[in-house]
Amino acid sequence: MGSKKKARREVENRASVEDPKVPISSDAILAFLGIDALSASGERVSIESALGVPAIFAAVNFLAGTLAGLPLNVYRRTSAGREKVKNGVAAILHDVANDEQSSFDWRKFSFDQVFTGGRSFSFIERNDLKRPINIWSLDPGEMKLRRKGGRTIYEYRDGRRTLTYEASEIIDIPFMLKANRRDHRSPILTNKDVVGLAQAATKYGSKFFQNGGVPPFAITGNITTAGGLQRSADDLAAAVKKAAKENRLALSLPSGHDIKPLGVDPEKSQLVELQRFLIEQFARVYSLPPVFLQDLTHGTFSNTEQQDLHLVKHTIMRWAKQFEQELNLKLFGRNNNRIYAELNLDGMLRGDFKTRMEGNARAIQTGQLTPDEAREMENRPAMGGAAAQLVMQGAMMPIDKLGQQPARGIGDNGGPPLDEEEGKEKDAA
Repeated sequence: MGSKKKARREVENRASVEDPKVPISSDAILAFLGIDALSASGERVSIESALGVPAIFAAVNFLAGTLAGLPLNVYRRTSAGREKVKNGVAAILHDVANDEQSSFDWRKFSFDQVFTGGRSFSFIERNDLKRPINIWSLDPGEMKLRRKGGRTIYEYRDGRRTLTYEASEIIDIPFMLKANRRDHRSPILTNKDVVGLAQAATKYGSKFFQNGGVPPFAITGNITTAGGLQRSADDLAAAVKKAAKENRLALSLPSGHDIKPLGVDPEKSQLVELQRFLIEQFARVYSLPPVFLQDLTHGTFSNTEQQDLHLVKHTIMRWAKQFEQELNLKLFGRNNNRIYAELNLDGMLRGDFKTRMEGNARAIQTGQLTPDEAREMENRPAMGGAAAQLVMQGAMMPIDKLGQQPARGIGDNGGPPLDEEEGKEKDAA
């Protein structure tokens, strides 16, 4: 009799597993575990979702804000050197790009597009004399490029109409061009695998703590119907959330049922180490020292300072040069050699008063700057007179003259020093 019940139970269990109405694992369990989001192919990666990763948001915001905050001036070459231009296109680049955007807002928006979608476009509005009067930001998603007669044509969809621009009318800043020189690569979508991993790790951590810090689990027992499986899953999930909310440490289970963990908890899966590694990965994508993504894991006093130098020399300088040359080509033309725009990288020292003052003092003492030029860099009025002249320490002399003239000392009329006996004789006389 006992053997018949055992055989019937085995048949029922096998039937329940083979019955399509009885799911072995539900979508809710897969979603909770994050199994469908562990790779970029399973995790949807877009610009908006990628900006939800703190390291990417910090990198984009830092680089775009830093480049937008640098002083952008226009200079004219003269026979005496160069002089700063303050009107016309200089006012557009330095102060107000158009009636709706300041120069900072225009540049910040442009570089936001570069470091996310991979490209920014701006339209140069000119008057009847072909002089720039406004610079307008364009939506990169509405722009299409094509080649016609060996030239690049920009087609921009503005509502229901399509506007066509020549290359000389568009300020075009790509992150990286493809081989056809029309299409570009987005830093986010090109690295979708690591971005997808970051999104999946963030979601898994959120779901773990949403579940009260309880690792993924399964309930086992004599459950043979689809309804019973669903009710047990729902009841247990609700019980876990209620226990977490009420700070209770125990759960009650029906007789003959047990809980078994699925997967591993964040500590065993090294979730914290993974998040830190992802910060380093995004630092590589944007050529940023990790310290600027608030990762001081390996930071020391000395190497943090070196990372600051690395930022200026190998990251900011590269984008500044690309931006300057695009402006000079599109605003002033290919054959122009008199007027040019330039970003002042010294603006990055604006918050470091001590370094600025020491640098200005050294430049004045070595004849590289006049006091008035140093005052102008600090937005202070010129004093004129001696402050407009170059000065230099007078204690230096050519190397080939050393040893040929006696050193000037404390003697009469600035002559050589008197020895002790000569001094006494002079005093007695």
